[in-house]
Amino acid sequence: MDIFNVFTMVGGLALFLYGMHVLGEGLSKLSGGRMESILSKMTDSPLKGVLLGAGATAVIQSSSATTVMVVGFVNSGIMQLKQAVGIIMGANIGTTITSWILSLSGIKSDNLLVKLLKPEAFSPIVALIGIIFLMFCKSERKKDVGNILLGFAVLMFGMETMSSAVEPLKDIPEFTNLFVAFSNPIFGMIAGTILTAVIQSSSASVGILQALCITGAIPYSAVLPIIAGQNIGTCITALLSSIGANINAKRAAFIHLYFNVIGTAVFMIAFYIIHYISPFDFLEQAATPAGIAVTHSFFNIFATILLLPFSYKLVKLATISVPEKHMDAAEELPVRLAALANMDKRFLDNPSIALTQCRKTTGVMLSLAHEAVTGALSLITDYSKKKAANVEELENYVDQYETKINDYMFEIDLAPLSIPDARELAVMQQCVGNIERVADYALSIVLSAGKMEKKNLTLPKEAKEDLSLYSSIISSLVKHTEDYWENPQPIIANDAYQLENELNRIEKRILKDHKKRLKKDKGSVDMGFILSDILTSLKKVAEHSLLVIDAMQAAKTEQSA
Repeated sequence: MDIFNVFTMVGGLALFLYGMHVLGEGLSKLSGGRMESILSKMTDSPLKGVLLGAGATAVIQSSSATTVMVVGFVNSGIMQLKQAVGIIMGANIGTTITSWILSLSGIKSDNLLVKLLKPEAFSPIVALIGIIFLMFCKSERKKDVGNILLGFAVLMFGMETMSSAVEPLKDIPEFTNLFVAFSNPIFGMIAGTILTAVIQSSSASVGILQALCITGAIPYSAVLPIIAGQNIGTCITALLSSIGANINAKRAAFIHLYFNVIGTAVFMIAFYIIHYISPFDFLEQAATPAGIAVTHSFFNIFATILLLPFSYKLVKLATISVPEKHMDAAEELPVRLAALANMDKRFLDNPSIALTQCRKTTGVMLSLAHEAVTGALSLITDYSKKKAANVEELENYVDQYETKINDYMFEIDLAPLSIPDARELAVMQQCVGNIERVADYALSIVLSAGKMEKKNLTLPKEAKEDLSLYSSIISSLVKHTEDYWENPQPIIANDAYQLENELNRIEKRILKDHKKRLKKDKGSVDMGFILSDILTSLKKVAEHSLLVIDAMQAAKTEQSA
């Protein structure tokens, strides 16, 4: 084996890893956030979680991606630890599908139909279809399919290139001796752990092992401990993902670690005890790609069956390992800001789910703005310093939401977005600014009410009644905006526009009545200025609320066009 074989092997490895990345990214994008949505909901029992985790991982081709998503869901409070266990277990089973696909490279037969199953036969066709979809189709969905097909073709081409490059290694005694050393369970597990921790993908490390076994120099006695180590090495991704996350997210990462470590330890101890009593002859045979796929699947299924009945014990173990951190009240994140955790940076790898979480958080921001408006309106006729301080605090929370959401949307915008996702992002960017303005004008109402209190001014009975009616309509309009955000039905928007018409009518009456009072010397000039400020602020609240509905309606119209 010369230097050119080494270059070819490294190049094949690069193509293999890149193909796996493109394939996983394309599948994840094609799912459009649906896979993550299902993951966050259908986990009411550990067994369902296992099936769901296996299915999701088989689709997106990455147990690491599934586990990182789970850590993100736990961190944001969408998923509880008990729900996460089953998905983490299932992810280990789902990831074995990659090794079965890659095992096709080991098919050997002169039969035409069997030959067509070999990657070297169908990869060029898959690549051709993929590039046609990518270059000539206008549909974003078809382009995503094209990326998936190209990723798959590159993955298989990289696998074949690696296999061809390493084939001469079978004649090198040092290479053979290296894998004889890996037959030692401890050495083999360490090698598998380090390799997987470095490339952060058990599927990729198993694929590399399958490519190397083409030399015929790797016995099953070396394959078994390496695969066991790979399962431990894949935990590094979730552990890194939990850095900076909350306590429960860290616990989810530890559940993943304990599941793999305990499952590996029990399997290896049981296997070698049985082997000591009754030796397994197959251990000295040369491993094949299909044999590695079988070993990989059996190992993960065994670990899941073994530990599934003890899933809640794993939760308890993780809870003991990551105890609650006692903080002063001043250090704790206010409950009002808890929804900001929904916008976990772990979701940025999948823009669709990141947008979904961003939309939910914006909905919370809108409800806080509505609460601020309601609180401000009550101060017009019944001023209280405590209520005023509460509205100021709500407005401060809304400001913090605006900053965090805008920062998050900026990061989403850096990712490759589909046309529908880009449209939704643009709408949210408009809406967030308008929602923040709603809270700002709520604070303006508080300041005006404070001036009335300070100058000891009171509204006449008829003005108080009209302003009370005006305020209730404003509150209803903001509530309609909140409802439309959650459920954009035309009837809700129409009702909101009808309320706007009613506001214009009442505003004219209030100002007209105040002018009459001034002419009769029954009104105060100061009261007139304050009343005008209040009406202006209320009108702005209505205006910015309707702008949120306008932006959403325009997006729906554009989408249906």
